[in-house]
Amino acid sequence: MGNKFIKKETAVVHKGYDSSQHHDSLSIPLYQTSTFAFSSAEQGERRFAGEETGNIYSRLGNPTVRVVEERMAELENGQSALAFGSGMAAVSAVLIHVTKTGDHILCSRGIYGCTFGLLEIMQEKYNISHSFNAMATEQDIEASIRPETVCIYVETPINPTMEIVDLELVGKIAQKHGLKLIVDNTFSSPFLQNPIDFGADYVLHSATKYINGHGDVIAGVLIGKDVEDMINLRMTVQKDFGGIISPFDAWLLIRGMKTLHVRMDRHSENAEKLVTFLKSEPLVKEISYPFDPSHPQYEIAKKQMKAGGGLVSFNIQGGKEVAQYFMNELELIKIAVSLGDAETLIQHPATMTHSVIPELEREKMGITHSLLRLSVGLEHVDDLMADLKQAFIKVETHFAKTSM
Repeated sequence: MGNKFIKKETAVVHKGYDSSQHHDSLSIPLYQTSTFAFSSAEQGERRFAGEETGNIYSRLGNPTVRVVEERMAELENGQSALAFGSGMAAVSAVLIHVTKTGDHILCSRGIYGCTFGLLEIMQEKYNISHSFNAMATEQDIEASIRPETVCIYVETPINPTMEIVDLELVGKIAQKHGLKLIVDNTFSSPFLQNPIDFGADYVLHSATKYINGHGDVIAGVLIGKDVEDMINLRMTVQKDFGGIISPFDAWLLIRGMKTLHVRMDRHSENAEKLVTFLKSEPLVKEISYPFDPSHPQYEIAKKQMKAGGGLVSFNIQGGKEVAQYFMNELELIKIAVSLGDAETLIQHPATMTHSVIPELEREKMGITHSLLRLSVGLEHVDDLMADLKQAFIKVETHFAKTSM
């Protein structure tokens, strides 16, 4: 059967590793080394010239890191992958790779706050402009494409509003106009959505989140569908900018990835139950979850996602004061800005992850002071509902008293 597996659930456990080549160790070894010895000066010359494959220096490749890359390429239906020291290192690398001075990047209406910050830096320092588009219709997207546009950058589901972008639609438009399509797939994971199947050229993940799943790694992964292009990216942008992952962090990712499919099932199951619960709460104004039939892009989500994932956004009655009071009254659920961990986390995007975005832009993206983002973990859902319920009761009691 070799290393080609029929099912991804098997590939995520076995892909890219042959124990017979590593002293029969069942666990993948951690190659915690910065460099590798050559058998001769001539071998070193051949490897640097690209005439012989093999290890040279861990910034250029490492056996432990290579397993992460091979597994992620397999899971995303890509041809090659590169692991980075953070999700933002992956974002930076691909945008630097596809752009030059004077180019334009067309983005989905909502993006991660640090991605927004990077785009602002690129515009200020290197005259690489960007603009935002809701990407609702073909006409709307094409109207925003400029002569200098080189790529379309998309998050879906969008952080933190959970809006959905139709990947099939955007993929066709990108191909029609000869544009590269880059998709941040962090919120879905490769088990729920595969953007390359819909025409994406690159897919990236903050592997800190679902890929690792244990809250103890900062990492990123970029997957591409063209092997030669990815080799070029590895030997230029990644090598020379140096945003690489450490072997130890790669080893931790491998451990986390083995349970990715099992965790995504539980994250999605818990989230769906919490959506039903939140709908019964009078303090909750609006809920956004991709697999909720009331979601405006529900049919698109069903077309391109296998499940809704573990992220739920909702608006609470009142503004920042009420939202923060509610968060402070939670006992089990932790206030933290990451996602995809075993623990359920909540955050206030307007003052946390997306605070770098100017308020007017935030409001256009739907990020108000009433919006909360819940990353649903792996706990028993009854305990999560009980914690949310007691916090809602405390909010109602407190603000009823203060209004008297």
